[in-house]
Amino acid sequence: METILEIFGQGKDLTVLQMSARGIVVFFIALLLIRISGRRSFGMHMPLDNIISIILGAVLSRAIVGASDFVPVIAACTTVVVLHRALAWSILHHKKLSRIVQGEKILLFEDGKFLAKNMGKALVCEEDILQGIRKSALTENLDTIEKIYIERNGEISAIKKDA
Repeated sequence: METILEIFGQGKDLTVLQMSARGIVVFFIALLLIRISGRRSFGMHMPLDNIISIILGAVLSRAIVGASDFVPVIAACTTVVVLHRALAWSILHHKKLSRIVQGEKILLFEDGKFLAKNMGKALVCEEDILQGIRKSALTENLDTIEKIYIERNGEISAIKKDA
């Protein structure tokens, strides 16, 4: 036990080496937690998935700097990861829950016109939409665009007219 305390320290008065040792352990624990959480947590960039990134970063940092006891921090992070995975599974199997947690796409442009009411709901302006179509449709020409949506993850996507 003395050796572990010497390596990892205790409380907030940690040396550089103790904090580094904690950082190494937390790195591998975080890697394990991310693997448990699943690929979607860092691949889809949905609000639900961003939450896990923020919480894990904030809480795990407390273990590194000694602001909280190590084991309760890991337990809390494991709980958050299991909750995230359970909620993601539930969303997969229940469309209504998916709409509640993640929202729905919003139509921003149709029939050659911007839809001001929907733009207000999505909190985007015309320039935001134009930026999105430059990225997704690789054009600035609205005459070639049939519809533009803001997706559930906040990205803007465009559907081109049939040629």
